[in-house]
Amino acid sequence: MPPHESLKTIDLNGATFRYALAGEDHAETIVVLHGGRGIGDHRGEFSAYAPLADRYRILAYDQRGCGLSSLTPPYTFEQFADDVEAFRQTLCGGRRIILIGGSFGGMIALTYAAKYGAAALSRLILRGTAPSHHHEAEAIANFKARIGKATSASLGMVDKMFSDKVIDDTELRLIWLALQPLYYENFDPDAALERTRTMHLHAETHNALFAHKDYDLRDRLPGIDVPTLVVVGSEDWICPPSQSRLIAERIPGAELLEIAGANHAVHIEANARVVAGVRDFLAHTA
Repeated sequence: MPPHESLKTIDLNGATFRYALAGEDHAETIVVLHGGRGIGDHRGEFSAYAPLADRYRILAYDQRGCGLSSLTPPYTFEQFADDVEAFRQTLCGGRRIILIGGSFGGMIALTYAAKYGAAALSRLILRGTAPSHHHEAEAIANFKARIGKATSASLGMVDKMFSDKVIDDTELRLIWLALQPLYYENFDPDAALERTRTMHLHAETHNALFAHKDYDLRDRLPGIDVPTLVVVGSEDWICPPSQSRLIAERIPGAELLEIAGANHAVHIEANARVVAGVRDFLAHTA
């Protein structure tokens, strides 16, 4: 745990959440939402954006059914967005927040922005995400084209990743490890092994969130009235750049930062550039 991280728990909306704070002396709060439907926790995202704690209060948490937060249904996009609102009301005094969401966290951020709008948000930042479930077809095509990068993975594993058919936590962990080479342009197998060994995975949450193919906010994007920055790696295989371009085109005034040579984990692979881009965006939209 970084020395500047304060780790706590809180009960909200019937669930118990583990959360972290940094930069607590600052007035403006950035809420950071991690990705992975039942896979992972707040730590990677929190560390990536921790440099911003020199000017902002950073709040990150394990989403319900993820990490060390409680396994408390319902696992729906609407519920996850309402959990963001509960954090805003309870830990941010109801003041407007800056929201950063990556991958699945970006989908929750978009859901939140479409529902709560400028009354709750001052700025919206999205990383490697998509406005609808239709990105899955493009991801499968990318997998077929790049299968040589992940020789231990199969199309059947990718199909399971986009379904509610994962058998248990062990199967989900094995699939995740097999697919890891696709997520990074500079892949470190030893780091991937350690990351996968120590991460929290919950097949129950994963399956529930893939049970219904009803996530689709494309028609609601023009109604998002919040200054928005969309960040994506040019090689993102699972939420391809075409998805980020679509978001940036449809949200009025949205800005697009596409980083060449980076993949889905662009906030890690090109951390300095992403953080600098976020700083600039926050400064000129203040």
